[in-house]
Amino acid sequence: MFCARFFVTLSKFSCYVTMTQEIFNYLIWGMTAMAVVVFISLYFVRAGYGQFRTKQWGWSINNKVAWMLMEAPVFLVMLYIWSQAESRWHAPELVLFLLFELHYFQRSFVFPWLMTGRSKMPVAIMLMGVTFNVINGVMQGGGLYWFPNPDFVEGAQYLTRWNAIVGIVLFVLGLAVNWHSDYVIRHLRKPGDTRHYLPQRGMYRYVTSANYMGELMEWIGFALAAATPVAWVFPLWTAANLVPRAHAIHIKYRQEFGDEAVGNRKRVIPFVY
Repeated sequence: MFCARFFVTLSKFSCYVTMTQEIFNYLIWGMTAMAVVVFISLYFVRAGYGQFRTKQWGWSINNKVAWMLMEAPVFLVMLYIWSQAESRWHAPELVLFLLFELHYFQRSFVFPWLMTGRSKMPVAIMLMGVTFNVINGVMQGGGLYWFPNPDFVEGAQYLTRWNAIVGIVLFVLGLAVNWHSDYVIRHLRKPGDTRHYLPQRGMYRYVTSANYMGELMEWIGFALAAATPVAWVFPLWTAANLVPRAHAIHIKYRQEFGDEAVGNRKRVIPFVY
């Protein structure tokens, strides 16, 4: 029922809005500028979800429900744009569409229900996430189907280009790192245990935010494979949101567990930062 209403709303909205190349370019530049502002701001203000949630962020709801409501719109927006596109079965667009939807299907409908604990998310954070995800769904869907890379006309041959091969491999590796890192986090504590632990397995041996590292790898790979300006806005936004948070988590781990326990691990990029 929710999905049906969402698609009806999108259909009505698309009847009134005509996306031109000029408007699309303004959207790209506007979101790029906002990403820079967000990146700088989040080094001074911690986004109040997860371990940094405080009452100052206002009313909160169940974390699982909030994650689903926050992430599902981008999955549905991309799905709608794909369903309306004449080139929806064209090889380059289809492969990139499926990679995008694979990430967000897991993030929207699997990841939230694997979460342990009874944490909550502020509604304000959830609504900001919904807003970004809807806009990003329009941008990335538009970058695949409204104003695609001209080289996509090569069809399946495009997927043999070096950037497509490297990008897809990087996306898949990032997805694996992200999913495994989430698994490690979920299994740090046994049922009933409320203590905090320093993650030690997988890529957590090299960085303190391996899950964020994986997500960065995914969207850099996606942008590399798509080779369009709008696709590169996504890893820029991902970095703007996650790199400052990885910094905050790194500091908290050092305060909580000590410099010796954290060791030489970096924040989010092994051996670099």
